[in-house]
Amino acid sequence: MPTPTSRGRRVLVILAVLALCGGGLAAVGPWLLARAGIDGTALPWADPCSVDTADGTVMLSLEDARLATTAVALRARGAEAPDTPGIDSAVLKRLRDGPPAGPGPSLTCRASSPEGLQEQDLTESGLTPRAQEVLDSVTEVFGTMSVGGYEPGGVSSGHGEDSAHYEGRAIDFFYRPVSEENRREGWLLAHWLVAHAEELHVANVIFDDKIWNSRGSRGGWWPYQAPDPDNAILRHLDHVHVDVWEA
Repeated sequence: MPTPTSRGRRVLVILAVLALCGGGLAAVGPWLLARAGIDGTALPWADPCSVDTADGTVMLSLEDARLATTAVALRARGAEAPDTPGIDSAVLKRLRDGPPAGPGPSLTCRASSPEGLQEQDLTESGLTPRAQEVLDSVTEVFGTMSVGGYEPGGVSSGHGEDSAHYEGRAIDFFYRPVSEENRREGWLLAHWLVAHAEELHVANVIFDDKIWNSRGSRGGWWPYQAPDPDNAILRHLDHVHVDVWEA
């Protein structure tokens, strides 16, 4: 299928806007935007989350994105999971299995920047209360995991300059060794963190050469530029990094 020209993209975008504004044609909008090479989640009136499935892009409410990612994560480890009424089975399949061509991002959500956050000191674990809440919430859904990037009293080395780890605002969840299976499991957590970003005050999620940033969330997942492209750890191939907002 040929790629649309610049003029053709403009026409497709206009048609997509009209489609999304019309109740009966709302489902056509995301397809037109995809043909134009535009991320439909960037439109302010679209649903806040989307999942790329084999049948096309499916838009989700934030509530459904949180429910879907939680249910898939719990089922993946054999735990009791909530029912997912009304959520397209293609969404659940893609979140569970990942893209057929290989592990990678399938879900993205828009998130707004928090207001009125108070400065926080480290707790006994070496994390701020906001980061500790992320760890506790992840453990509740995913079970006990291999984690790092913090320690009692805080850390002062082992990470990049100005890293959120040094402020106790970041956690690394390890998926070692680097393998297709572990990368797919890592994306279960990465998607869950994005879906829950607003309620957990998540600022960044980095995994598998990709980064999702709350401020830039309208653009979805972006390529992550590691300082050493030959280093699997710096590329975050073996761990999901998450950090929370500072005050």
